[in-house]
Amino acid sequence: MTDEQLTSAIRDANLTYLMLAQNLIRKDKAEALFRLGVSDESADLIATLSPSQILKIASSNMLLCRFRVDDDIVWNLLTNHTASKVDNDATTKLHASILMAGRFAEAM
Repeated sequence: MTDEQLTSAIRDANLTYLMLAQNLIRKDKAEALFRLGVSDESADLIATLSPSQILKIASSNMLLCRFRVDDDIVWNLLTNHTASKVDNDATTKLHASILMAGRFAEAM
């Protein structure tokens, strides 16, 4: 992948993320805060961005979204690669969501 392709891919990811975030925030702010893991102030700012502002921000060479999963427990639950594997996929995903929600609440 060339630098130009990488920059283009980052811009596309940023644009998609900002548009999704803005739609989620406008639809249901409380749910968006949980799903996006952003602060109330950030959500207010994203909700008021104009299309031209979104395009300008998306054009940055820095990826705006990031992985919120920073520990092995959640990664193992999401990928179902634990030694004590649970056969019920819905249960493991629910457990991962509960752990991530608890971490979001702690951060707030």
